[in-house]
Amino acid sequence: MKEKVLKALANPPRIFYVPYSLAMINFFVWFLLFIVSMVVFLIFTADIPMWLPIVFLGVLFVSHMILSVFSKQDSQISQIIFASFRVFKNKIPNKLMS
Repeated sequence: MKEKVLKALANPPRIFYVPYSLAMINFFVWFLLFIVSMVVFLIFTADIPMWLPIVFLGVLFVSHMILSVFSKQDSQISQIIFASFRVFKNKIPNKLMS
């Protein structure tokens, strides 16, 4: 039983060599930026350039590759990032109260 738990913690689920949570956040951020840029182009120019989706797909691919390099060096990088966010979130209200 212990072995299965340790294996699950040591090998988080991955999507193309990137931990699942980081891959989903990466996709979600670039999707939102894509939608915002499309809306901005429609509002100000009423024309969407043909190169815009290709640029966003390229940047999404490059950022995913960067995440895969960093997650290869440290397999627990997503847990470290989320733990640091929790610590940062908990320390700010405590400092404001004192």
